[in-house]
Amino acid sequence: MAFVLNVPETPEDQGQEPSPYDESEVHHSFHQLIQEQSQLAAEEGLELQTRGSGAGALGASGGDHQAFLEPKGAAVHSSATLRILASMPSRTIGRSRGAIISQYYNRSVRLRRRASRPQLRVLGRSARPSLRLYDLELDSMTLEEEEKRVLLVKELQGLTVAQQDHMLQGMPLSLAEKHCLREEARTPRGKQGPGRPGFLSCCSRLRYACVLALHNLGLRLLSGLHALAPWHYALKRIGGQFGSSVLSYFLFLKTLLAFNALLLLPLLAFIVGPQAAFPPARQGSVPTFTGLELLMGGGRFTDTVMYYGYYSNATLNQPCAGPLHGSQCAPAAASLPYNMPLAYLFTVGAAFFITCITLVYSMSHSFGESYRVGSTLGAHAITVFCSWDHKVTQKRASRLQHDNIRTQLKELLAEWQLQRSPRSACGRLRQVALLGLVWLLCLGTTLGCTVAVYAFSEFLIKSPMSADQEGLLLALPLVVCLLNLGAPYLYRGLAALERHDSPVLEVYVAICRNLILKMVILGILCYHWLGRRVDALEHKCWENFVGQELYRLMVMDFIFTLLDTLFGELVWRLISEKKLKRGKPEFDIARNVLELIHGQTLTWLGVLFAPLLPAMQILKLLLLFYVKKTSLMANCQAPRRPWRASHMSTVFISLLCFPSFLGAAIFLCYAVWQVKPSSLCGPFRTLDTMYEAGKVWVRHLERAGPGVSWLPWIHRYLVENTFPIYLVSALLLAVIYLNIQVVKGQRKVISLLKEQISNEGEDKIFLINKLHSVYERKERSRVGRTQEAVTPPADHRDAQ
Repeated sequence: MAFVLNVPETPEDQGQEPSPYDESEVHHSFHQLIQEQSQLAAEEGLELQTRGSGAGALGASGGDHQAFLEPKGAAVHSSATLRILASMPSRTIGRSRGAIISQYYNRSVRLRRRASRPQLRVLGRSARPSLRLYDLELDSMTLEEEEKRVLLVKELQGLTVAQQDHMLQGMPLSLAEKHCLREEARTPRGKQGPGRPGFLSCCSRLRYACVLALHNLGLRLLSGLHALAPWHYALKRIGGQFGSSVLSYFLFLKTLLAFNALLLLPLLAFIVGPQAAFPPARQGSVPTFTGLELLMGGGRFTDTVMYYGYYSNATLNQPCAGPLHGSQCAPAAASLPYNMPLAYLFTVGAAFFITCITLVYSMSHSFGESYRVGSTLGAHAITVFCSWDHKVTQKRASRLQHDNIRTQLKELLAEWQLQRSPRSACGRLRQVALLGLVWLLCLGTTLGCTVAVYAFSEFLIKSPMSADQEGLLLALPLVVCLLNLGAPYLYRGLAALERHDSPVLEVYVAICRNLILKMVILGILCYHWLGRRVDALEHKCWENFVGQELYRLMVMDFIFTLLDTLFGELVWRLISEKKLKRGKPEFDIARNVLELIHGQTLTWLGVLFAPLLPAMQILKLLLLFYVKKTSLMANCQAPRRPWRASHMSTVFISLLCFPSFLGAAIFLCYAVWQVKPSSLCGPFRTLDTMYEAGKVWVRHLERAGPGVSWLPWIHRYLVENTFPIYLVSALLLAVIYLNIQVVKGQRKVISLLKEQISNEGEDKIFLINKLHSVYERKERSRVGRTQEAVTPPADHRDAQ
């Protein structure tokens, strides 16, 4: 016997799969159908068969079992097979409503800590409502679920209103179901008075109304602050029009802005602020402001909190009666005043330590975001079907999202095509030879620039300048900025000969060449400042000179960047459009990123000698963002070969951490531990090294009394002793090694799990086929026995 299950369809359901929210009618139809046919199926010994519209019927004549076929030709399995298939874990997406209610009933019981009421047994992972055959215990399951619901409502009534709201917010139920539970929990039952829990009094309603109003006000203020930051929309627009490769530059600029703000805060709080509140006595007349100070960094700026020489070596919370011969003021007995040398040294060290921790965390977080241990298969389908945000209603936002998805698809397709078109062996050999030649030319150019900077710096030392020749102080920054600007264009012209297949590799090679040039030139300058200028300015404040040199380098670097952006890119666009007929040029990511890293390195190098350099860097980055954004929109086009910059942010942070920050930290450590401070200015004028300020402070602590005796012990055994440093370094290396091994283990486990998933899929297919074959044999044997029982034996017919 066969039957057909007719499920009512609406016109909107044509061609669509049933939604889990609209399957209740189908479940009731299955249940009624099973109840009507169960008795008849038991009497006739036939199993309940289900078929869709257009399926064939099971033919009893001949004893042959014919498989049902859907319109597409797929075999329809038996009811037993379908029941097993419906119970597979792959068909379960979530948990049933009864399991959710049971879980939150148990949670409310634990919250109230009532041991008298028995807890419900935790249900296992059950299937979500789906089109499957239900058994005959549906009514008991419904009653059990209703009983759980009643118990949950009773437990909610025993909680406070705040606990009820918190519990209902965490339930994975629909809003309508949560509303019903809230109404039932807060409805008075029987003789429940206003004092019983669950009833909202007037004061409670007024209090919750005020809380809700404050919450809405906070949300509106947050949205207003979000609207005041124009970078969010600007970054989305850049990413939609130019892709993730160009967007990575602006995201890196935003990251540098956060780093400088984090570096500036402790300097303002513990160095600049206290010294501005207690300014030292001025010696001599104050120079007038002429305007050249903005370019030169000297003049009126010399005797301000801008530079190292302005800060005193005295305590700031008590008067000092003019120390003789630069000697330090003696603090009052048994007191711990604000020691400016100690504050200067510890604040700079703490600021660098905080920056180091932030850099390492950002780098590890970026590695976790970009270098996924999983597979990237299916990224095209995910981008096509899952990228659109259906909450977007505005025309401008929808157009922006459309451009962003289109650019992502271009990048994915370009990466896929690149993997499918490898070069031949002869082509690779020719490419390697060409790469070697270009690298030799680039390294020769870098060596020539380095020799030029070194020779010019030596010439400046051997040719002392008079007071009327202050303009010559810009000569060295001018030469350095010209070389940093011209050499990348030469590298770019040589890179055009290489013709890399991958645009990502092309950017990485350009970054490497520019990085070598800038780091070598900065190394020569550091030797010039700490190795040559200290000896040449022995009887002067050489710290102020180094701070002013770094200030001039930052200013000239910013001016050359503006000139290159406003005129260089504009002129190159006109030449490319009018003469070469190629359209707008592309945005040079490598050169612009290395400019940011170079500027940030100058900031870190100058923090010890000019504490307000991070503030200048913040202003520079803010102006640079809008200038680069305007030039990008007007003078550049999207990359001709789109590519996905999934690892660019990680590479930028890594370059900022290891060559840039590590080099600046080594430079400052050498200046603190090895170089003798100037005896005429600064907080360390009476010491042999800046590090001795810590030893002087320890001696003051030892005389202060036994209450702070533990601080000298910490300084003696944890700071001066090198064993804790080696121990911490060893622990850090061990942690890094363990993390690397954990990542390798995760990769191996993921590969094994993928293989296991593939094997389990094959096992499912094998078991389904075996189950179906066993059912077919059973059905044939049963039909055969039925025919034998109905048909009389041949000898019996002959006897009749």
